[in-house]
Amino acid sequence: MSDRDLRVSDAEREHVLDLLQRAVGQGRLSLSEFSERSTRASASVVRAELNAVLMDIPGMVLDTAAAKGSLELRHTGSTVQRSGRWVVPRTLVLRGNLGTSKLDFTEAVITEPVVTVRLDSTAGSTTLVLPAGATVNLDELVPVMSTVTDKIGPGEHRGTPHFVLTGTVRMGSVTVLPPPKRRRGLRSWFRG
Repeated sequence: MSDRDLRVSDAEREHVLDLLQRAVGQGRLSLSEFSERSTRASASVVRAELNAVLMDIPGMVLDTAAAKGSLELRHTGSTVQRSGRWVVPRTLVLRGNLGTSKLDFTEAVITEPVVTVRLDSTAGSTTLVLPAGATVNLDELVPVMSTVTDKIGPGEHRGTPHFVLTGTVRMGSVTVLPPPKRRRGLRSWFRG
């Protein structure tokens, strides 16, 4: 069986959607082409179908690392954001310059007990919102003229999932937050 016949993962589809968005930003695709190709990418089952939406775009290739449990998100002078229901790989690499990154894991699909988030950030801000019960380890993160704020607190690898932040943050900030508290409605307030 060739690579073209291998089934694709949600992470690979997500990676291709990111590449298509980048192609729109570079002026290589119109919005209507993006819409049509995004639909095809989302419905693809095997690599041949997924690669077909990228074939004529220079410099755009399917990163098979996504199939191995990793995903790389990049930005320069812009914002990268993930929220809602999205698939979190075992390793997430976040590279950013002069921008903002916000990753909300509260509704994400996390199948791995340990998620490594590798940061390579310069003059930007990164916010991670962790799901209820999650723990975090920031010991391997290297801040250089940066601020790191942990609102979760020290966690011994007891929570699931457990997040490990590594890499370097230069002249920026990293904030790790718990999920937002649900506001009590009037009804529960009167009972409470």
